Amino acid sequence: MNTFEATRLVAAREIRVKLRDRTFLISTLVFLLIAGAATILPPLLAGGPPSVAATEAMAAPLREAGLEVRMVPDDAAAEQAVRDGDVDAAVVAGPAVLAMTDAPREVVSALSSAPPVQLLDPDALDPALAFLVPFAFAFVFFITSQTFGVQIAQSIIEEKQTRIVEILVAAVSVRALLAGKMLAGTLLALGQIALVAVVAVAGTAFGGDTGLLSLLAPAIGWFIPFFLLGFVLIAAMWAAAGALVNRLEDIGGVSMPVQLAVMLPFFAVVFLNDNATAMRALSYLPFSSPTAMPLRLFSGDAAGWEPFVSLALLLVTAVGFLLAGARVYEGSLLRTNGRTSLRTAWRDRETVA
Repeated sequence: MNTFEATRLVAAREIRVKLRDRTFLISTLVFLLIAGAATILPPLLAGGPPSVAATEAMAAPLREAGLEVRMVPDDAAAEQAVRDGDVDAAVVAGPAVLAMTDAPREVVSALSSAPPVQLLDPDALDPALAFLVPFAFAFVFFITSQTFGVQIAQSIIEEKQTRIVEILVAAVSVRALLAGKMLAGTLLALGQIALVAVVAVAGTAFGGDTGLLSLLAPAIGWFIPFFLLGFVLIAAMWAAAGALVNRLEDIGGVSMPVQLAVMLPFFAVVFLNDNATAMRALSYLPFSSPTAMPLRLFSGDAAGWEPFVSLALLLVTAVGFLLAGARVYEGSLLRTNGRTSLRTAWRDRETVA
């Protein structure tokens, strides 16, 4: 069995185990429910336009404003419809607006003569979107890389703790074992992200917000390769951290650098997304570029050449961390007599591999 076949065999085993894991399945379902609720519920809860009772003489401006107009023969019938709760408001001669408790703003606006409005920056992002989209991208990358990275580390530690790893490396090479775990984690993460994206897009389309989809499409398209390389970078660090210890209880002692590498960029992108200078710098730093650069593309702040440069920097960094993580993994995987120092794992890689 060559390295490619061994890698595929290990990856298939990891995927089968994870797909039977109840925790993984429940977490995926929770993510899908959150994505669906965040895109479908707002338009449903917003409700439709208010219903208005009016005579034919008063109906024209209400229809032009997109309100639901119920025709009545006279003003008395219009008032009675409001009292009976059949409509939200009524427009009678005067004109005057009738309502039970609260003034219906949309009806008043339809009858008002508004001055002309000139937009000085018509392409500016909605403030809510300017906050929610950065948070969503950063949250997805943070949760996914953290969840699957920890699972890769836990899988390695469990195999060392139970000594199963000694049986595994007798059948496949250490490099194939690591490559299979990395491949399985990447495929599972991408699969989960794809499902969440499909639900979110379907929910947005259901709400009728096609304009938002057109804005998000380029950012999502760039987010996929950035996410893939960023995940490989973080996963390589988690794999190395997991190989350094022999018990699950000890993972906290070696995982702090990995935790900081994920958490600090997350908070930086969320809280500095409105700072153009900071976001420009974050979009070139490998640990934050998977979220910062797609966000700059979403807001239109990035030039056409910038994502290619940022992606190239991330690729070089990811390959470097993958090679370094593989060396640490090979040098510490078969050491089951306690925690292995990073220096020892790096120095003894050749003898162990």
